[in-house]
Amino acid sequence: MNRLIIVSNRLPVSIQKNNDDLTVIPSSGGLATALHSYHRSSDSVWIGWPGVDAESDADKKNVTRLLAREQCLPVFLGGQLLDDYYHGFSNTTLWPLFHYFAQFTEFSTRHFEAYRQVNELFAEEVLKNASANDTVWIHDYQLLLLPNILKQKQPDLHIGFFLHIPFPSFEMFRILPWREEILSGMLGADLIGFHTYDYARHFISSAQRLLGYDAEFNTITTDDRQVFVDVFPMGIDYEKFQSHAIAVQSKPVQERSREHQDIDRFLLSKPDRQLILSIDRLDYTKGIPERIHAFRRFLHKHPRYLEKVSLIMLTVPSRVAVAQYQNLRSEVEELVGSVNGEFGTMGWTPIIYFYRTVPFQHLIELYCSADVALLTPLRDGMNLVAKEYIATKTNLKGVLILSEMAGSAKELGEAISVNPNNIEDVSDAIHRALTMPVEEQRYAVSTMQERLQRYDIHKWASEFVTALSKSQQKLAEHQARKMSEVLLAEMQQSYMNSQHRVLFLDYDGTLQRFFGNPQDAMPDEALIALLRRINSDERNRLVLVSGRDRETLHNWFGALGFTLIAEHGAWFKFGSGEWILRNRNNSEWKENIRPILDSYVDRTPGSLIEEKTHSLVWHYRKSDIVLGELRARELKTDLSNLLINQDLEVLEGSKVVEVKVTGINKGNAALEILQSETPDFLLAIGDDWTDEYLFKSLPDNAITFKVGTDRSAARYYVDNYKQVRTLLKSLLENSDN
Repeated sequence: MNRLIIVSNRLPVSIQKNNDDLTVIPSSGGLATALHSYHRSSDSVWIGWPGVDAESDADKKNVTRLLAREQCLPVFLGGQLLDDYYHGFSNTTLWPLFHYFAQFTEFSTRHFEAYRQVNELFAEEVLKNASANDTVWIHDYQLLLLPNILKQKQPDLHIGFFLHIPFPSFEMFRILPWREEILSGMLGADLIGFHTYDYARHFISSAQRLLGYDAEFNTITTDDRQVFVDVFPMGIDYEKFQSHAIAVQSKPVQERSREHQDIDRFLLSKPDRQLILSIDRLDYTKGIPERIHAFRRFLHKHPRYLEKVSLIMLTVPSRVAVAQYQNLRSEVEELVGSVNGEFGTMGWTPIIYFYRTVPFQHLIELYCSADVALLTPLRDGMNLVAKEYIATKTNLKGVLILSEMAGSAKELGEAISVNPNNIEDVSDAIHRALTMPVEEQRYAVSTMQERLQRYDIHKWASEFVTALSKSQQKLAEHQARKMSEVLLAEMQQSYMNSQHRVLFLDYDGTLQRFFGNPQDAMPDEALIALLRRINSDERNRLVLVSGRDRETLHNWFGALGFTLIAEHGAWFKFGSGEWILRNRNNSEWKENIRPILDSYVDRTPGSLIEEKTHSLVWHYRKSDIVLGELRARELKTDLSNLLINQDLEVLEGSKVVEVKVTGINKGNAALEILQSETPDFLLAIGDDWTDEYLFKSLPDNAITFKVGTDRSAARYYVDNYKQVRTLLKSLLENSDN
């Protein structure tokens, strides 16, 4: 691993301009705050927007100089471009859509083009500062296109991407007009991280359904690469929050009050009053109006708490120029006024409302003072406030009420979990929190603290970087077996010097791409010409070995004069001769198997059955990819129970499940060919599991290629059918020369 380059929309520090003076201040926001401490402790550089529109060259030079002290580099943005990219596509398209607020989502081509342009600008800055094999860690939804831009321009970079907001379900994500570009952009990374398994699952599902990529466990196989997807729930700087909490609680209450009089005076006036804390950015995803309704409902149901409990509601200003946020602020303030007007007295304010940011020290005071934290977002990628609150409970007293829609709910299982849309549920949770026995509080807090302390921000970051390194090792192992100029030169030399060659070539996925309808995959003129050239050399024995039925192969290739093997080895055709059936087993078994396959066709739209001489094949390439894979697993299980003690086997290929007579496979077919051949050049190329029999059966001197990135017994890999054709052309051209 070389240097680490962190990339995000905002830097962990911002440049503030007052007249002609430039000053460095800490940035707000969960990512900047949480990752800053890891960044400063590691040998890394952080690239991002500095938060100021530097118009002159002198300003840009000064900003760059100031940021260099913070291990940061700027990407300068401003004017309409910044507005269209950030306020436009990032926050009026991606943000609401990814949080399931489709009603607030806007689609603008101008905004997307600005988004693309800014991602290109970020790429330029990264490439100016990156060396070969550097690690680039890209963050969040503002830079979804950046991974692929970098991978295309500098493939040797190690690229990780982490999404800090939810990734929506396929049904929501598919609404996006630029969905394929966004997915392809993210898949430029070698490792993609999410906060929860649900987000990772949604992403994989979208990649499968929209791009047609295969996925197994946590690996997505694209046309030429493997991309790893994993879950890394983001932590906090636990020691920082706990140490500050200890320091705060060591001060007398009166001293703390002088530092923060507008809040702590409520505690001094009523020392026995219980305090509920609500802290959020003012955003429609946070469920703030619903929270106020729940608190109102609680007061109605439990009037004995009047004048004995207060809700401190701190809302941090956000996107103040956007109309939706302005309307939300008005709604929240009206609700607060309504509750206070209904229940408040001269000596008691039910909701103590603040619309502003607070310094870190005052934030710690709020955490320490609160008996209950009420955090009920309608949708939240993680919610680090919940973790920060728990970290400050040094006396182990406090209760966390947390929305089940927050990513942190997956880790903080001891919190009181609520559905934020269920006002009655949240109201009851408030009562339960205020009446929870101290011993129960201490158990819950201590259990959550142990978890948060163990998996803090440093562990989170180091685990992601370590996982990225491991993914690179796996990719490097695969890369070492891919077609290279050196390997091609060796093959060309061996091919040219040989006198007797045998070439075993699969068809679908190897010489031709896949089609939704298998009959559309007929050979094009260029492929026919290539195969004719290979077969015209008297030193070559060209064998097309396929799972296709003999009628199709005969129609496409029967007149070309080379050897054809159909249905994985059930039928042979040598040159211009007739088709020969190699196995004459009866087919009565099909009567028992076909009704099962028919039931799967009925339950899986787009699937179909193909009958061959010695097999029945269930195809699901035109089905929904996720449903098809689910049904394929079910079908294999059902069939395995039926085929006990029968001379049948189940073979899974590319989007097919085949029931066939045992012993008929490409490997045995190849061995039959080689019984009468002694080649000094032996080549085999295939793309799926049916070709593994072929690879495993050939002698050690055979040159075997797997098309794609799946694990294989083949010695080498090529990316796709186009590279197969290029490889074959290279052998011919070198031999001709």
